[in-house]
Amino acid sequence: MTTQPHTYTRPLGATGPQVFPLGLGCMAMSSMYGEADRTEAIATVHAALEAGVTLLDTGDFYAMGHNELLVGEALRTAPAARREQALVSVKFGALRAPDGSWAGQDGRPAAVKNFAAYSLQRLGVDHIDVYRIARLDPDVPIEETVGAIAELIEQGYVRHVGLSEVGADTLRRAAATAPITDLQFEYSLLSRSIEAEILPTARELGIAVTAYGVLSRGLISGHYTADRQLAQSDFRSHSPRFQGDNLHHNLGLVEALRKIADDKGVTVAQIATAWVLSRGTDIVPLVGARTRERLTESLGALDVTLDAADLAAIEEAVPAGAAAGERYPAPQMAHVER
Repeated sequence: MTTQPHTYTRPLGATGPQVFPLGLGCMAMSSMYGEADRTEAIATVHAALEAGVTLLDTGDFYAMGHNELLVGEALRTAPAARREQALVSVKFGALRAPDGSWAGQDGRPAAVKNFAAYSLQRLGVDHIDVYRIARLDPDVPIEETVGAIAELIEQGYVRHVGLSEVGADTLRRAAATAPITDLQFEYSLLSRSIEAEILPTARELGIAVTAYGVLSRGLISGHYTADRQLAQSDFRSHSPRFQGDNLHHNLGLVEALRKIADDKGVTVAQIATAWVLSRGTDIVPLVGARTRERLTESLGALDVTLDAADLAAIEEAVPAGAAAGERYPAPQMAHVER
């Protein structure tokens, strides 16, 4: 990967806009990883926009609408020029119960339009830039769900169709229904299942990948330690990769990666993010920074140059399939196409 100025952009697929090479994943500012500081979160969104970041990723089910309200507030209070550069990506369809538990997916066309109406209100915008179902609804053909988003595009409420965590066959069927801008998928040194079939299919169809989990939920950030105590509400307290022997094995991979990072004078998080950036200009990593400090560290990955020797060393330290444990608990993995 060659070093690029921070004004460099990447295409969000053959039909989408040009975006800053890193996007900001906003989920952790509201939920999943314990308590977050709302004031700091909004300041982090503002700092990201000031640095040139364009793509902000959220979901209507992140803390049951809290995250969309937070992103909406951050946009409303940002300088006009920065607000106008922002592109908002929204996931929908994941159903929640009042206690926060998960209750399946809903991709019915009427539900798609209902979800969009509420998201537009919470975000305080007149359109959503990229709209995607979070997980495939097994009871609704993807053609119907994508068709409903296409109707929202015709009506001016949405700009582009995205997808999330779907396999190659679903990707083809969706692309035959309407142009697909990007596929959101977990992709990191510890999560590389996309490489076998899904990524080649996306490239064949001119679909970009917005890669989330590039630091494996902090596991390969270089900041996570084995003695860390997690709240029950923290996703990682139930994640297989953060449990017992799995955790110790995975942190051993991090230490191998740390040696490479130290030799280059960068952090583990920066080299892990730079590796995802190096996978192709059609891949836009989403960094889950919820503080300005972590955002600054992530942006530093744009200045990391990885040559062939670096990439070979990284591959040796953390080869494909090296992670211990699945990336989600079994019930959630059942909703992910691979």
